[in-house]
Amino acid sequence: MNVIPNASAAASLDRLLAELRPKLHRYCARMVGSAVDGEDVVQDALVKAVQSFAAAGPIGNPEGWLFRIAHNTALDFLRRRNRQEAVRLGEEVDMIADPADSVESRQAAAASLRTFMRLPVAQRSSVILMDVLGCSLQEICAVMDFSVPAAKAALHRGRRRLSELAGEPDDAPPPVLSQADRARLSAYVDRFNARDFDAIRDMIADDVRLDLVNKTRINGKAEVSRYFGNYSKAQDWHLVTGLVEGRPAILVFDPGKPSAKPAYFVLLQWSDDKVATIRDFRHAPYVADDVEFLVAGAM
Repeated sequence: MNVIPNASAAASLDRLLAELRPKLHRYCARMVGSAVDGEDVVQDALVKAVQSFAAAGPIGNPEGWLFRIAHNTALDFLRRRNRQEAVRLGEEVDMIADPADSVESRQAAAASLRTFMRLPVAQRSSVILMDVLGCSLQEICAVMDFSVPAAKAALHRGRRRLSELAGEPDDAPPPVLSQADRARLSAYVDRFNARDFDAIRDMIADDVRLDLVNKTRINGKAEVSRYFGNYSKAQDWHLVTGLVEGRPAILVFDPGKPSAKPAYFVLLQWSDDKVATIRDFRHAPYVADDVEFLVAGAM
């Protein structure tokens, strides 16, 4: 059994958090219906894990412990977003929770984040844990604090509903990038691709905030200016204007690795036509695995 004793504290915990972060994000993104919001939930969960680690005592199942924290943090996020759904299942039906067959596995793996949001919380969580992440029934019970019959019932109903949804057309209207967003994003992208970082620095606010996700946070124009200097030394990026989960975004492709999907993306927030916030996912490429994106030229 993999036990983390309290005495070994920081080093073991840091390694565990780094190792599990992409897997935790895969779960949280599907629970809250957004890869970007899912990363926020992961960050909150990891902070809670670090804060509670010293008082937790020896942890016999570190991965299960972290997923339980992430699960509860995702539920808190949903409540704050006023999309709370009933977790209680009513009656507990004792049915066999078999491993998913190949059709169910493909449906779960291919389901969009938006589709998962159409499942009740308990069904959503159980299907993600078993059919997407490969957890056992016992692990599902530990994460969700459910009895075995309740977990089996949630899994059975979730799989059945996901199968029904797989046959329904996606009638959501395609997102559209407004002319104003297109113009200011294009100005930023064009200057960035031209490596005119002096012009980029002129576009940012004096109190600009940078979140280099999974790496560091920096405030102020002087400090953030060094971030552009790091990009000037790299060759593995080409920026394209687009949308991520319906919000204006900069898609970053690696010219050396032709792909239909961006390697990562950057989100900007503006204030008085100046860039006020930069959120760069360069060091969290796992987030791009789950995003729904559109290139501006394809709209």
